[in-house]
Amino acid sequence: MKVQFGSDGLIPAIVRDSRTGEVLTLAYMNEEALRLTEESGESWFWSRSRQELWHKGETSGNRQKVVAIRADCDQDAIVLDVEPLGPACHTGATSCFGETSRSTSHLEVAQLIELLKLRNVERPEGSYSTYLFQEGLDKILKKVGEEATEVVIAAKNGERERIVSEIADLVFHLSVLMVEKGLDPSEVNAELEGRRR
Repeated sequence: MKVQFGSDGLIPAIVRDSRTGEVLTLAYMNEEALRLTEESGESWFWSRSRQELWHKGETSGNRQKVVAIRADCDQDAIVLDVEPLGPACHTGATSCFGETSRSTSHLEVAQLIELLKLRNVERPEGSYSTYLFQEGLDKILKKVGEEATEVVIAAKNGERERIVSEIADLVFHLSVLMVEKGLDPSEVNAELEGRRR
């Protein structure tokens, strides 16, 4: 990856959770840390206070599996999208930036899909998602089609609460479909990112 290191030989690295988009930390990399990150698939940084390389999670076990590395338009900052295997902050918090609002739809959908993955494995009795997974792809696709139609009808009628309810039903069934097909929200996010250009 071609990047521009600062006069101190470092480049800032913003670390994000690839599943939720939450910013986990801001760290710094030198050339060796970036090379080790690319080679190992896990995050490495340069500690400005200790003046040494550090492998995230080497002592705590809270490693970060790197999904993607991107440079900004000036190539003087990078973003690491990671799958965290534990808290990012030394305090034990998920993020070094404290608690974040969970009101964004992206975060809620990611959490829903994680729950559905668990339901697909455990198949708890009486669960609607268990029923859908047991019935299989054709049933799930039928429900996606039905819910999409319900969204159209609700939108035409203009009843706000009904529109919200039907969209929630559609998002739920699309999430079931994603789990059934082994898709991750990060794949959809990457596709949407590509369409912003």
